[in-house]
Amino acid sequence: MLKKILVANRGEIAIRVMRACRELGIDTVGVYSDADQDALFAKYADESYLIGEGPPHKSYLNMDKIIAVAKATGCDGIHPGYGFLAENAKFATAVRDAGIEFIGPSADSIEKMGDKIIARSLMQQAGVPVVPGSTSEVTELAEAQRIVAKIGYPVIIKAAGGGGGIGMRVVREDSELEAALEITRNMAGSAFGNPSIFIEKYLEHPRHIEIQILADKQGHTVFLGERECSIQRRHQKLIEESPSPVVTPELRQTMGDVAVKASRAIDYYNAGTIEFIFSEGKFYFLEMNTRVQVEHPITEMVTDIDIVKEQIRIASGLPLDFAQEDIRMNGWAIECRINAEDPLNNFAPMAGKLRGYRSPGGIGVRVDSGVHAQYAIPPFYDSMISKLVVHGRDRNEAIERMKRALFEYIIVGVTTNIPFHKAVMKDPMFVRGELSTHYIEEQKHLSEEMRRVIEETKSLQEKLTGIFKDDRKAAAVTAAVTAYLSSLAAVED
Repeated sequence: MLKKILVANRGEIAIRVMRACRELGIDTVGVYSDADQDALFAKYADESYLIGEGPPHKSYLNMDKIIAVAKATGCDGIHPGYGFLAENAKFATAVRDAGIEFIGPSADSIEKMGDKIIARSLMQQAGVPVVPGSTSEVTELAEAQRIVAKIGYPVIIKAAGGGGGIGMRVVREDSELEAALEITRNMAGSAFGNPSIFIEKYLEHPRHIEIQILADKQGHTVFLGERECSIQRRHQKLIEESPSPVVTPELRQTMGDVAVKASRAIDYYNAGTIEFIFSEGKFYFLEMNTRVQVEHPITEMVTDIDIVKEQIRIASGLPLDFAQEDIRMNGWAIECRINAEDPLNNFAPMAGKLRGYRSPGGIGVRVDSGVHAQYAIPPFYDSMISKLVVHGRDRNEAIERMKRALFEYIIVGVTTNIPFHKAVMKDPMFVRGELSTHYIEEQKHLSEEMRRVIEETKSLQEKLTGIFKDDRKAAAVTAAVTAYLSSLAAVED
């Protein structure tokens, strides 16, 4: 088993990894930017080191500095979390070349799945269904026209190295095609350093369903059920649930078997996620995320398997200690991403200080967060405050539990998307499980419902936020918590 792990990330995912390490008896090293010097994760780690300024390229993307800290502190493993360097093949190689275990898949797997054109080709060769479209990079207008003539409009043009919805453009008629190719190619080159693009058939009302897999280095691969991730803004997920309302046990087995086949086709090991587009009863390979997903907690809630612990065990060379037949899905889990953003202003990110913070609790409620009262949200990173996760015996109970948890969640000082989540939980279409990736843009009434929710809860919010009025007291409590965590680290050292 690994003895000391550097967590090359920040915020809630850094704490999530450190918690798993603490339960396994593994020492942790945190790295932080000057914008995060007062962040909870930097205090939670057994050791923490400043690695640069706030902008990611000066800190969390600085491979050399991160590896240097790992070597200087005697780490034998580095966990990249998600984002930043998690899917960077060059980083994975550099870590292993330094004699340190990269807690993730091989650099070869990362590289293959990082290029969507190569990934599509490999999946087709493995017999995995892919969305109809080009089989290689599209470089000429005439080539694009031949592909479109075969699969029909609408189509979507994508960047080979893209992600997060960047570098995608829908085309519905011939007159739009040439300009769309040029715009997407330029965007891809600017954003990802790779101008390669490809074309797929655009599915109008698809669902986004993904399969979580775990694979050890001895060749054993299992799947842990599915996650429904259709509620998105700008192709970024906001609400996830497991299982999916439309997946039957038979379909789950089929999709799981395909996900395992896809993973084995590239000799994959560690945790990974195969993302599918689901439309009209059929599913198609979208991409593979070669890391732990943001939404992994809902899978943990319904399977009772600690995915991060399994990542560490696999990286340590240990085999999975359970087989596919041992995995059972119990109940229903829903995750709401609580972000500092204005849902009534196109989900614009909001920086600021949390003048008051109280997270929900009670049976079946989990909050993965990296913030605290008086914490200032830096402008350099993702606006996520926390992941609010609930578990119930069935979907109805999970929805009602999420409503209750959202009611209890009090955040003062910054605008959040909590009103959005409250509105969705009450929406009849969501309650019926009738979802697609266009849910937000098509549910026009959500804006009015959010305004109503804000008005309804205004007096309650004012009453509850009164407990945060004494800023000096809140600051003293925060200082006491920080001192306590620091003393724990000092004692353990």
